[in-house]
Amino acid sequence: MSDKPRILIVTPEITYLPEGMGNLAQRLNAKAGGLADVSASLVAALDAQENVEVHVALPNYRKMFNMDVFHLVSEELRLYNQKLPEDQIHLAEDRIFYYRDQVYSNYGGEVPRVANAFQREVINNIIPRVRPQLIHCNDWMTGLIPGAARRQGIPCLFTLHNIHTEKTTLAAIEDSGIDAAAFWGELFYERPPHSYEESRDSNRVDLLASGIFAAHFINTVSPTFLDEIVDGQHDFIPPQVRAEIANKRNADCAEGILNAPDESFNPQTDKRIYRNYGPSDHVEGKAANKAELQDELGLEKNPGAPILFWPSRLDPVQKGPHLLTQILFQIIQDYDDIGLQVAVVANGEFQQHFHSVASAHGIHSRVAVCDFSEPMSRLGYAASDFMVMPSSFEPCGLPQMVSPIYGTLPIVHNTGGLRDTVVPLDLESSTGNGFRFDVFDSLGLRWAIDRAIDFWCLPQEQRATQIERIMNESKAQFNHAETARRYFDIYEKMLKRPFLHRGIEKS
Repeated sequence: MSDKPRILIVTPEITYLPEGMGNLAQRLNAKAGGLADVSASLVAALDAQENVEVHVALPNYRKMFNMDVFHLVSEELRLYNQKLPEDQIHLAEDRIFYYRDQVYSNYGGEVPRVANAFQREVINNIIPRVRPQLIHCNDWMTGLIPGAARRQGIPCLFTLHNIHTEKTTLAAIEDSGIDAAAFWGELFYERPPHSYEESRDSNRVDLLASGIFAAHFINTVSPTFLDEIVDGQHDFIPPQVRAEIANKRNADCAEGILNAPDESFNPQTDKRIYRNYGPSDHVEGKAANKAELQDELGLEKNPGAPILFWPSRLDPVQKGPHLLTQILFQIIQDYDDIGLQVAVVANGEFQQHFHSVASAHGIHSRVAVCDFSEPMSRLGYAASDFMVMPSSFEPCGLPQMVSPIYGTLPIVHNTGGLRDTVVPLDLESSTGNGFRFDVFDSLGLRWAIDRAIDFWCLPQEQRATQIERIMNESKAQFNHAETARRYFDIYEKMLKRPFLHRGIEKS
């Protein structure tokens, strides 16, 4: 066993792992959201450190990993059985993972069972095998592990990528094979527990609140969202979750660390866009991509038309698509002289409302809606002039960081991670990267769109100077190296020992 500090990253999602971590590392891809990208980038940054030993625990999603043991050739099967478990990748084994084609689903109420099976393997097998000096858990599916780690004296960081939670009973946890009686007092319940026996069958455990409660240190994925939770700005957050997060922050054991886009989001190298470009030649590059997007989506071929791009899922509870549909025809009509267009590349039942507006007013040549696909979304970033993201709340968000890298300026509601990453454009001081509105309604969004169009109507040379600056600044600001450095700082604090920041420059 190495004398290097051993850090165990526990995550239900990942997009890739460094090649040096095992023979089949590049086949391990299971993604539902930004957690997968952040986990992958953090593991890669840790793996590059010469004086740290990083381990990863994740469910063995055989179907998603394309690693059904009955179909692996003999050599791969030998490596699968012998190499991976002895290296730094630790796959939690249970039949409930093997045939899944997505990370989260609630078919037959299986979500808590999946979480329990994952945590059982981590607590019973992976932690004893790795013997980590620090455990980094992610989201509610790992919420029991901080309690078990605390009983073993292992420092634990718990990262909240969202605010979703699930609840289950001690009885169900124990039926899955976890000896919860050993750490039941470190968990968080729906009501204060009088005793183990009294709570076992009827007093449900809140997995997210338990992770927050038992962890030695927590972080959200944006500083402002942490403040908003503690200040009570979001009434959908359970009071017990808010209270536990507030307790951690008051004890100086909570921070906000922004996520970062995957490094493949780079218009100079992105293989999924029509023409590559950089800050210096973005005018020609974006024009070529705009023509391609208009052709692909059936929009009017107008090189001089500004395009508003919607890349987020069409969720009216969080993402605010109704704000755009309420003013959709009006902005198309009011900006008819410049041919304003709207491109929606996103999934969700709310698609029908965009279609209804376009059909009712005969504006399909100006408004296009299609299902999400990675190539079309990448083309949207490269082709459009503005990205619209009027979320009612946002734990972090990535589109508002991706879009300015491609020279597409974000239009966002002033909340959470959007506030942390989008600074209002100021032409006099040559600062800022987008447009923010404060009041969450359609008039607020309309005001921000008007400001964006004011910018569009400036002389092209003046616009180009600002966009070139924004592209350069965004690539330098929104990157995994900066995110990893912030996590390293927390690890150092928790382990009470410094890291050699190899390849990570302190700002």
